[in-house]
Amino acid sequence: MSATHVWRAVLITILLTPGLFAQSGNQSTTTCNLDDGRQVYIRYTAVPVKEKIQNGKPWAPGGTAMTLFTEAPLTLGSSVIPLGAYTVYPIPAKGNWTLAVNKNVTAGAPYDEKDDVGRSVMETAQVESPSETLEVAFAHVGNRCTLRIYIGKQASFVDFTAK
Repeated sequence: MSATHVWRAVLITILLTPGLFAQSGNQSTTTCNLDDGRQVYIRYTAVPVKEKIQNGKPWAPGGTAMTLFTEAPLTLGSSVIPLGAYTVYPIPAKGNWTLAVNKNVTAGAPYDEKDDVGRSVMETAQVESPSETLEVAFAHVGNRCTLRIYIGKQASFVDFTAK
């Protein structure tokens, strides 16, 4: 069995095992399928728009950080993210949001910037049709997965590029 198949089996098991990260609420997963068959996943809690989001503070929707699983080394801005599992924290701001990728995947652990493996400013825009709940999706082109985060009328985007 190749290493790719082993990693894929481990990631799928993690994604399909309820409660592994002690997450609650309406769990959703979005996937980016790279051209070479490797995948990038984000698991998140689809919270309603009414959840309070504080500018300048790392946001964990529903009290649970988003979780990134990657089968490929990625770049985020100037940072390299090795394959594996990470927590992801959008950091809202009045202008552009920031996305922090953190190596601490311990359930319930507080965010600590010292554990960040990557950070990037996100493009942020307003959309005409507001979403009623948090929506997270990937757009895929070649070796690039663009993470899209929608909440209310706010839309934020950032690129992960596979190596």
